Amino acid sequence: MSKKLLLVAGLGAAMLAGCTQNIQPTDLDRAIIGAGAGYVVQDVRGKGGSDRLKGAAIGAVGGALCDDVRLCQ
Repeated sequence: MSKKLLLVAGLGAAMLAGCTQNIQPTDLDRAIIGAGAGYVVQDVRGKGGSDRLKGAAIGAVGGALCDDVRLCQ
C-alpha cells in the first residue's frame, strides 16, 4: 500500500473518529478523539515515537476541523 493512500486513510479515520452522535461535542472533544485515532493508526503501522506524535497531531487537527468542513454534523 502506498504511503499516500495510508496518509489519506489515516487522516480520514481520524476525522471520522472525531464525529460523535447524539451529543454536542466541542472542538476540544473531537480533537482529543482524533488525536487518539491518529496515534493508534501510526502504532498499527509500526511507527515509533515522533511518527506517532505526528499522527496524533494530524488526527487532532482533523477531529477539531471535521465539523467546519461539514463532515460530522
